Amino acid sequence: MNKHCKLDADTKEYINTFYRILADMMQGMTSAGLTDSISHNFIVQMIPHHMAAIEMSKNILEYTENNTLCEIAANIIAEQTKSIQNMRCIENACSQVENSKCDLYCYQSHMEHIVQVMYMGMQCSCVTNRIDCNFLREMIPHHEGAVKMAMTTLNYNICPELIPILEAIITSQKKGIQQMKSLAGCLQC
Repeated sequence: MNKHCKLDADTKEYINTFYRILADMMQGMTSAGLTDSISHNFIVQMIPHHMAAIEMSKNILEYTENNTLCEIAANIIAEQTKSIQNMRCIENACSQVENSKCDLYCYQSHMEHIVQVMYMGMQCSCVTNRIDCNFLREMIPHHEGAVKMAMTTLNYNICPELIPILEAIITSQKKGIQQMKSLAGCLQC
């Protein structure tokens, strides 16, 4: 948090909610029941990740008046709600695809690194009284983490039904990153 900036009441409320969402996401991702299936492990860790994006988007909608940001947040809610539903539909079948101990170790090592970088980017983002900018600085590393997690998962033997979901995550979140970076530039964040 920026120690040199006195935060107004709305910003404090927004940030407190953000930190609660971030803590819930990390708890959900790190306490997910992992198995010998990379497909299963991706799903159970990505669902709390997506749920956090949905909650973060609902949080910003309470404060923003920026139409572009409202559209971005609404798209995140719609896309990630659909993605969660899709992952839940295939979870049982995908859990049957098992991986070698070596692949599981390599995969989980990569995922832990990605999640740590993402968490630090979100946790340590600059906080000011410009709530729209705070959201963009928090959500960009969140989306970047999802893209890296999905791309990493594609490198392994996974459930075929999971592949289009991973590809959709990569496509939609890369697009979202570009939109958010563009808006951050316009807002001079």
